[in-house]
Amino acid sequence: MNIILNSEQDEQCKQLYKALDQNPLVFNWLDHWAKEMPDKTAIIEYNTEKKVSWKEFSEMSKIIAAKLISKGVKKGDVIATSLPFLKEHAYLMQACARIGAIITPLDLRLKINELDRCFSIISPKAYFTVGKTEIADFRPNIEALIKKYSKKNGGPCEIFIQFQREPDLIVDNAIGFGDFMQHQEFDLKSLDDFQKQVTKRDPIVMLFTTGSTGYPKPALISSEGILIQSIGFKVAWKGAKSDVMLVNLPPSHAGGTIIQHMTMLYLGGISCLLHMFNPVQSLDAIQKYKVSILGMVPAMYSIMWQIPNYKEYDVSSLRWALSVGQTATKEFLSQLKLFSPIFGSGYGITEMSGVPVYCKLSNSVDEVYGKIGYKSPLCPLSIRKEMNEDGSAGLELSGGEIGHICFSGSQVFLGYLNDEEKTRRTISTDGFCYTGDLGSYDENGLHLSGRAKNVIKPKGYQVFPAEIEDFIQNKFKEKIMMVGVVGAPHKIFSEGIIAFVAKNPKTELNVEEIKQILPEIASYKRPLHFEIIEPGEMPLNRTKKVDYVELRKRGLKISETLRSNGKWDVN
Repeated sequence: MNIILNSEQDEQCKQLYKALDQNPLVFNWLDHWAKEMPDKTAIIEYNTEKKVSWKEFSEMSKIIAAKLISKGVKKGDVIATSLPFLKEHAYLMQACARIGAIITPLDLRLKINELDRCFSIISPKAYFTVGKTEIADFRPNIEALIKKYSKKNGGPCEIFIQFQREPDLIVDNAIGFGDFMQHQEFDLKSLDDFQKQVTKRDPIVMLFTTGSTGYPKPALISSEGILIQSIGFKVAWKGAKSDVMLVNLPPSHAGGTIIQHMTMLYLGGISCLLHMFNPVQSLDAIQKYKVSILGMVPAMYSIMWQIPNYKEYDVSSLRWALSVGQTATKEFLSQLKLFSPIFGSGYGITEMSGVPVYCKLSNSVDEVYGKIGYKSPLCPLSIRKEMNEDGSAGLELSGGEIGHICFSGSQVFLGYLNDEEKTRRTISTDGFCYTGDLGSYDENGLHLSGRAKNVIKPKGYQVFPAEIEDFIQNKFKEKIMMVGVVGAPHKIFSEGIIAFVAKNPKTELNVEEIKQILPEIASYKRPLHFEIIEPGEMPLNRTKKVDYVELRKRGLKISETLRSNGKWDVN
């Protein structure tokens, strides 16, 4: 069974894929548009009102690539960033792609212990980061990372580049971005030699994702994977050069870097960059720059709709609005229809380089509800039994049966960096990527039934319970016996985190004491509610591990009680 929107779209996808032979790499499309329409706008940076042409975008990426080469960066090296979605960040992404370096945007909200873990896994050759800003001072993080990971101190990172206008605020052993960009002649021949070594299957982006088990893992994504998902975008949603996409998801999110921004590199449309998500700025950007296509997670829409005067903004330029990342309720879709008459609900996943399905757009809530996409010929979808013990894919199930949602083809990510074991658990020996989600497929497309993994998705971010549980447990080793973390429906965040803490009966522990440690982890990972219980009250399964099924039931009851008292669905 291979149900698609129609056979013409199926054939169009195949033809566009063949055409990639002429421009097989993401940066090839940047150069293509720079040649075809050099003076047309490629980027609008909302926060500075700066407009960047395709020619300038291409040239800046080449200049930064040359700077990286002069610093010894080569194919396969990892370049880590802790940056907002600046235009310079977009330049850097394509600069890395040109020389085969792997850009790894890290979430700006990560605390030092979380950054330390990321660095220990990816061993970056260079690190680009903000310094002291109006929002926060990131310099202590930079200093700690330099002390542990700089080449001078025996680590892998050779250069630390700080985005800071004030020279006196740049930390020792780091250089300012302005200085990094100066005093280097542009060597086009050397850059051309590097570009010729890059292939469509080389990783150019690495994003941390929860995968199917454990802590966040760095997923390697190729040019080919990114371009195939862009083809699906063009065919199913009629993406075109005339479109303006609002890029307001973070660079560390596949939705921001790939679905929103890099798709526009393929289409030749405009990326309207917001440094960070802000609901008022998002609405203003749509109105001011005539944004035509919008894709966000449900929580972002909900936060935007909370603005008292949001209906006063002119959003009539929108051709459509798409909800991705989480299951959309009928109530939510009804609100989305009021916001944008043409809308849809999609399915995106980092391990599939973005969106792996055709997502149908409609003006009907009933046509969209519960349907998150159709099979693409370039990214075959199948519903299967769990992976076999020998690592091969499980048996494919017939139409309508619930099983593991799997994909195959070149859009599948390349694997987790330096982690063959977890890669084998996700990609079968015969090439099927197990997404960790459960669902079924019929004549109405893909239907999400639940998760095979215990991932919680507050505000569209993926949070794995083990990471939060270990964090709390390690902070109170003598006072806590066990921790269990689950998610519960939240009208604004989509899911809120609830932590059950089984305390040591021999000690005292209160909620306020636990809350004091929360600033040490990213804000989206912080539980909204703590339930302190006695050790015997933690539900366990037959293997004496936390019974998450039962715990979720308890969490749901708690959230309903909090909701009735006005203490849940709040921003």
